[in-house]
Amino acid sequence: MTVQEDPQPLQTSAPGLRVLAVDDVPAALDDLCSLLREAPEVASVTAAADPLDALRSIRGGEYDAVFLDIAMPGLDGLELGELLRKLATPPVIVFVTAYDEHAVAAFGIGAVDYLLKPVRAERLADALGRVARMAGADEQHPRSGADAPVPDAMAALPVEVGGRTRYVQRSEVRFAEAHGDYVRLHAPSGVHLVRMPISRLEEYWEGAGFVRTHRGFLVALSAVRELRSDSVGGVLAHTDLGDVPVSRRHARQLRERLLKAAQQGEFERPT
Repeated sequence: MTVQEDPQPLQTSAPGLRVLAVDDVPAALDDLCSLLREAPEVASVTAAADPLDALRSIRGGEYDAVFLDIAMPGLDGLELGELLRKLATPPVIVFVTAYDEHAVAAFGIGAVDYLLKPVRAERLADALGRVARMAGADEQHPRSGADAPVPDAMAALPVEVGGRTRYVQRSEVRFAEAHGDYVRLHAPSGVHLVRMPISRLEEYWEGAGFVRTHRGFLVALSAVRELRSDSVGGVLAHTDLGDVPVSRRHARQLRERLLKAAQQGEFERPT
């Protein structure tokens, strides 16, 4: 039997979170379940040893959250997450993995957190806090099918700083700079490195006021103080954290976007 439930059955009226944990490695699954059961926010934990067992369990009960491994045989965690988000009332998704390179894809499908193994108790508590807030919001405003709001999962990006994970808010970022397979996020808190091509970041952030100025740069429209000319007649977008180069092919679009934003009163300066 690969699906194990707590002795008490799941009840929709029981206080606390109803959690499903999914991992194909028995030791990792046991460790995660133990941590979850020790958390005061959690009322019940169900363990599933593979994605198919998880799907069977979800059909038989309601869960507030699913804690998913990514690297699993057959259907991986990201694919299972895609299936779960299509449910009429999908559970909140938290990924638990040994690999940091899947964070962008995980947040792209609506995960509220991304935990790296071995999971620390304080990081789990932080994730459960996010889950509890999401679950509480859903009780106030239930989601239903196609009308369910899509979470703005890319409003913050996880970065590793000194062995700890912190989140850089998109609203903090003045501009982003390509750096090989990474991007450097320039914010008042510092320069943060995220594993993601700048073209992918542009896809996620262009609808949130970021515009491409150069093949290697994105800038937040609200961060642009003025446009300047450089020593060779090129254009620079000036921000409080430095100048961003603007290529000829992007200059017209940037000017048009800046003018439109000004006309619509969208220039709330970053603090």
